[in-house]
Amino acid sequence: MTGDTQRHDDARPQRAPVGDQPARAVPRQAPTPEGRLVCTVERLRREVLEAQAAADGRALVELAKGILIGQLHCTPAAAARQLDVLCRDSGMTPLELAADIVNQASRDHVSEIAAEFVERTGAAGDPAEQHSAVSVRLRTAESGMLAAADTQAVAESLLTNALGPLGAVAVAVWTAVPDGSLALAGHAGFRPGEAARWRHVPPGVSTVARLALRERRLVTLARLKREGLPSIGHLQWPDGGRMAVPTGTGGRIHGVLEICWPQPLAPQPPQIERQVEALAELCARTMDASPPRDLTTTEAVLPDVAELIDLAEGLQDPAVVLTPVLDPEGRLSDFRIRHAGSRFVDPVGRPRGDVNGALLLEAYPTAAGDGGLFDIIERVHATGEPFRAERMSLTALVDQIPLTSVADISVSRHGAAVLLIWRIEDETARLADILQHAQRLGRIGGFEENLATGETTWNAQLYALHGLPATAPPVRLQELPGYAHPDDSAALVRFLRAVLRHRRPASVNLRLQRPDGITRHIRVVAEPVLDADQQLYAVRGAYQDISAQHWTEVALAATRDQLAHTEAESAERNRLALQLQHAIMPPTPPAIEAPGLRVAVRYRPAETESLVGGDWYDTVVLPSGLIMLSVGDVAGHGIEAATGMVVLRNALRGLAVTGAGPAQLLSWLNTVTHHLAKHVTATAVCGLFDPSTRVMRWARAGHLPPVLVRGGEADAFPLIEGLLLGALPDVTYVEREVQLEPDDTLLMFTDGLVERRDSSVQDSLRHLVNAAGAGAGDLDGQLDRLLAESRSDTDDDTCLIGIQVG
Repeated sequence: MTGDTQRHDDARPQRAPVGDQPARAVPRQAPTPEGRLVCTVERLRREVLEAQAAADGRALVELAKGILIGQLHCTPAAAARQLDVLCRDSGMTPLELAADIVNQASRDHVSEIAAEFVERTGAAGDPAEQHSAVSVRLRTAESGMLAAADTQAVAESLLTNALGPLGAVAVAVWTAVPDGSLALAGHAGFRPGEAARWRHVPPGVSTVARLALRERRLVTLARLKREGLPSIGHLQWPDGGRMAVPTGTGGRIHGVLEICWPQPLAPQPPQIERQVEALAELCARTMDASPPRDLTTTEAVLPDVAELIDLAEGLQDPAVVLTPVLDPEGRLSDFRIRHAGSRFVDPVGRPRGDVNGALLLEAYPTAAGDGGLFDIIERVHATGEPFRAERMSLTALVDQIPLTSVADISVSRHGAAVLLIWRIEDETARLADILQHAQRLGRIGGFEENLATGETTWNAQLYALHGLPATAPPVRLQELPGYAHPDDSAALVRFLRAVLRHRRPASVNLRLQRPDGITRHIRVVAEPVLDADQQLYAVRGAYQDISAQHWTEVALAATRDQLAHTEAESAERNRLALQLQHAIMPPTPPAIEAPGLRVAVRYRPAETESLVGGDWYDTVVLPSGLIMLSVGDVAGHGIEAATGMVVLRNALRGLAVTGAGPAQLLSWLNTVTHHLAKHVTATAVCGLFDPSTRVMRWARAGHLPPVLVRGGEADAFPLIEGLLLGALPDVTYVEREVQLEPDDTLLMFTDGLVERRDSSVQDSLRHLVNAAGAGAGDLDGQLDRLLAESRSDTDDDTCLIGIQVG
């Protein structure tokens, strides 16, 4: 989008020529009949657009002439001559002068936008020219839109007169349907087939227009494809920008104006957004079918709402009919309670006459909070989408005291009015239902025993707990020992003595033996009731079936015993695995001296003993004089991983004596892993170093490659093929040769040194290579530094071998 510093000589947008000019002359071919037809259609289309733009400009000039006729009391011919004289004296074009005359006469929102642009813009140029450019564009668009026969013509006038000069290539005008869908009411710049595909957007589909409608404000999308929101023309301009703004009047949103740019849209200044909002307001005026407003009362002059009142009277729930109240600038400020139904029940008990005819925010000022009732009604009035909610709080002020009630709410729009329905909950009945439900869920039964009359009262739940029919006589407290297990007699005697003799609240757990032969675990809670003379005259309390709790506690006790036994076994297994691992690979092994090499090893066990792993390293001088260097990692943790590590490490040592190369050694080790070790998989790197030639042959089985440090620079060996050990019965491995030089340092390691949960293996390996190349010093110092700077966060075992060539 560009600024508004350019000068408009007329209302027609500047259009680029169709096609590119040839760089050199070529033989001209005779046009085909189809080509001539296409050229004719394009020429006629351009002429129609230019004619429409010229007509819109002439309408603006005629409007200015009419204003001069009214102000100068002259004839139309004299007004035309006066307009020509003013143009000649001011140096302005007729369109610019006409827009200026209309602005001065109307002093409306469009005039404010033009003046604000000149005041706030920081663009270079003559302010008068900038003012004229904005005025001409907006006034010409207004003139064309007011003269348009339908919304389709409005969209075409918008693109031609106002949005084309801003760089826009297409416009869509959406109508918001009360059911939540969007209908394409008008469009310009889009292909005909594209418009047909987007003529209706069902409710709930997220689009650019839906976003603006949901947020009820102007939204700008820099690149449509990046935002992931579909819309009309998104395949034609996938990287283009979009701007969408709701169109509405009097607090009601009629639809959305959506504007399309072919290229990414840079952040726009507030002045441009204000112009787009002004165009949306002009668009809304052509779409608004609501009645006019009474300027003396700032309220809409609505048609008779008798039908809606009849509907409210026919409902069984309280209902009110609301109509919008607008401020002097036409914005929604409140709602008038036009009618309160005959079944109206105020949430705080006020009579119907106190709220009938009042403003909503006067009757219920607390409804104005964020997300409150007023926001809900305003949204329904704006969008037409109904609202339903259960158990919503309604608060009103009575004598400055906030009183709150709970109700089910329904809000719907009917024309320009809103119908609000609520159903107040009977709190007493609701609490009684909750109490009964809680008693059923908790298997609780209540009782009251009058000691003076001997009368005992039970509720239905207590009969069910005892397994007695509702016609059976209740069991008195003193008769309770006859229904309990004999082993509970002593506890029952203490319970009865505390309640009946010492007059203290008490409780007891007992095993109730029911007539049907079922034994239930019951808790009895009782409290004494004293009269005015502090004499005991009644006992109240409850029985609770705690059988499920009792058996749960028994099961938990057994589970705790089992867990303690399992934890002891697990701790013993971890201790054995750790001892086995440390026996084979001590955490701080001494440096290894080999012909032509100096080998140093660092082994870091897992921080948690329960994560004892299967990492191994080995350095062996073979009978042939070659030196085998290997490192590996058995998958998993615990005793199985530790024993698998011992098997594979010893197997590789034995196989190396045969004199085979590293690829053959790994192939044999794969066979051992697959057939001899159960459910074991592992990764490994095996290398054979010849001290006489300093040649290293190596192969890998799913393991990270070694890292070579030479002359202060580090790099990983090229990754070669090699499946992990144990995955398949027969695998062929590839080996490579590397010529090492004196003072080279070779690093072999397990993934515990580099692996991170938030990074890929390649990124972690790259970090290790950078760290290895940046360090200097002796071999032990390098290994200690790499281990200390390791970014691994998987709490796994780590093996690190450093080989320095002599």
